[in-house]
Amino acid sequence: MATINLSDFKTSAKKTAPKDNVKGALGFLSRDISFGDGQLPDKKKEGFYNELGTLIRSGIDIKTALDLTASSFTSKKDTALFETINQSVVSGKSLSETLQGNDKFSQYEYFSIKIGEETGKLAEVLGELAKYYKAKISQRRKIIAAVTYPILVLSTSLAAIFFMIKFVVPMFADVFKRFGGKLPYITGLIVSFSEWLDRYIYLLLFLLIGMVVSYFFSRSRPWFKKYSALALLKIPLVGEIVSKIYLARFANTMRLLTGTSTPLLQSLGMVRQMIGFYPIEQALVLAEQDILLGSSLSATLAKHAFYPVKFIQMIRIAEEVNRLEYFFAQLSDQYTEEVEYKTTAISGLLEPLIIIFLGLAVGVILIAMYLPMFQMSNSF
Repeated sequence: MATINLSDFKTSAKKTAPKDNVKGALGFLSRDISFGDGQLPDKKKEGFYNELGTLIRSGIDIKTALDLTASSFTSKKDTALFETINQSVVSGKSLSETLQGNDKFSQYEYFSIKIGEETGKLAEVLGELAKYYKAKISQRRKIIAAVTYPILVLSTSLAAIFFMIKFVVPMFADVFKRFGGKLPYITGLIVSFSEWLDRYIYLLLFLLIGMVVSYFFSRSRPWFKKYSALALLKIPLVGEIVSKIYLARFANTMRLLTGTSTPLLQSLGMVRQMIGFYPIEQALVLAEQDILLGSSLSATLAKHAFYPVKFIQMIRIAEEVNRLEYFFAQLSDQYTEEVEYKTTAISGLLEPLIIIFLGLAVGVILIAMYLPMFQMSNSF
């Protein structure tokens, strides 16, 4: 029998683990964006589950595997976190119990790993969790890559227009006042807007800061989740993309849970906690009640307009042939591809439109500023 060299695993782990000290622009672009939910970033979770699952599949016991995995992280916070997990397992707790008491991990991960421990499929569950977070990261990065350039161009355009309205137009306005006379309509309109902006700019900045602060304080409240989600879904194009993103996440999460033979009701409860999107949360609360009364998943989801007809039909077929895992995987791949296609298409369409908008806006301002000068030159 071949012997397992732990030093080789440790060396390999250090090569494949996510690097916390990556420098430069590439390192910055590879980071996950976190908005303060307090959990471990998805990239680190993917590396942790992937490496831990690989070591366990290789025949290494859980305690040694955790020790090797912990040595792969260089950040002090991460090292302390995984050493705590390792010590907890060494003291006799299971991995799932350890993660349950740690706010860096979700209930979704706790239940998934608990099922893996109870069924003897811990390595498989860890591998599926790694695939889940890898797919989630990939989808998020593709969306960010598609919208980054249009947002950058739009921000630059708005900054250029703001500079002209705030600094260039007032200089021309002073010249016009010295010469007197009636200004052309478009010139007077832009000068009036510049004066209004100069008068209320601090109030506008105060309101903007207030909106940002109120968002961070209200984003976890039920009423904010409800109305923000409903408003987001009503925005043309954006609402369709957002709904497909969450449908893909819903299907991908259900694929993992059904693949580990998790009971349907328990799976729905975990998905509801994991996704946290109001239309899905409300639909799943009612779905749990209906299923307890004997309804099928497809029948109860069909009562909610958020779920497309095709989505419901696929689940109905999956229930009839008893292949939920396969059909949820198909739905996840399908909606992920649609999101990527639409975001790329919209990004390609927005780029020339934003450039045209910038050209027109700057052109109108320049024409409005030079038009009175042309009139004055013609009067001589």
